Amino acid sequence: MPATPAWPPHSTPRMFIDELLAEGRELQVAGGQAHYLLHVMRLNEGAPVKLFDDRSGEYLATVVNTGKRDLLLRIEAKLRERETVPDLWLCQALVKKDRFDWIAEKACELGIARFQPVLTSRCVVDKVKEDRLRSQMVEAAEQCERTAIPAIAPLAKIDALLKDWPKERTLYFCDERGGNAFVPGPGPAAILVGPEGGFTAEENEAIRAHPAARAVSLGPRILRADTAAVAAMSVWMASQGDWSNVAP
Repeated sequence: MPATPAWPPHSTPRMFIDELLAEGRELQVAGGQAHYLLHVMRLNEGAPVKLFDDRSGEYLATVVNTGKRDLLLRIEAKLRERETVPDLWLCQALVKKDRFDWIAEKACELGIARFQPVLTSRCVVDKVKEDRLRSQMVEAAEQCERTAIPAIAPLAKIDALLKDWPKERTLYFCDERGGNAFVPGPGPAAILVGPEGGFTAEENEAIRAHPAARAVSLGPRILRADTAAVAAMSVWMASQGDWSNVAP
């Protein structure tokens, strides 16, 4: 006998819904999300859709009916709970827009809990659009089957960040001027990465003097800010995050 096709199919579209979901609930989808489902994925009545809400988990829904600009979905079953997120923050100094968006996207893919934009003396930009960062992370989570999206903290100046830093959270300072080998220890952690031009001497001194800070090296080569961020997050996840718990 032929094998029963997997349900839902691997090609089932996946979408973030910014409200609490539950089995049996019906919801109307409009706007850009409806356009994507109707005109890009070309879904018809009865088609499956995966939904997640960054609160309770992931659900399987089906299309109940369709219109020209909206469609009605009914949530049929819960597929899984919201994932457990490792307690890692990324404190990233502002860099050029495209690079900053890319860092935010990769931070979501790698599984951090919180994304903290930081303003330093040598930042080439001084503002950040949280809605744009959120959009980058949502898209990454949809594509990579994440059920959690990192929290985005308000932009903070480096001196204010250090002043209000939680004492129980280790701050791994990726210092291009040199530091100890990056061997993360247990407990809540954060990674601090500078802008294109690096930190000033005064900022470097203030960070190194902070009791929670640990100056670390990412190897013998100078890395761009976006490369350094991804490298540091990967090292921490491999050592202290959830990578070691992945089933074979």
